[in-house]
Amino acid sequence: MATLTGANAVIFLGINVLYPNAVQLQGFAADDVTTTQPIPSAETLMGVDGIQSGGFVYVSVPWVIALQADSPSNAIFDTWWAAQQTNRDLYWAFGTVQITSLGTKFTLNRGALVEYVPMPDIKKLIQPRRYRINWNSILPTPSNTAPAN
Repeated sequence: MATLTGANAVIFLGINVLYPNAVQLQGFAADDVTTTQPIPSAETLMGVDGIQSGGFVYVSVPWVIALQADSPSNAIFDTWWAAQQTNRDLYWAFGTVQITSLGTKFTLNRGALVEYVPMPDIKKLIQPRRYRINWNSILPTPSNTAPAN
């Protein structure tokens, strides 16, 4: 049985124009590498007569990544934020998340940086920085790395 450790996760992130060749992210936070939230797959509306209608809706996929305060990968997000501020433009991202223990690769498509933390919280230990990207889609596929038994 494969272990369910996040220690073997490998994340690559690219940003059109700035990092056209995806860069491997490093220095993940201790307890939170990435998080996602449930997303709606349909929208429904109940009529006054008790008959429900519904339909498909497109939604962004929110994704948060947490990096230790001393992670060299924070510079990627700093550069991304600064370029957007300077040029008053949006730079789209792409990437992959490989989770070896699950034998799954997730492809991250057309992401926008929607939350940026300009500096870490300073406590007894300097805290991780969290960034939120809204992806157009996150698609799972079997990876070429099979989980160990």
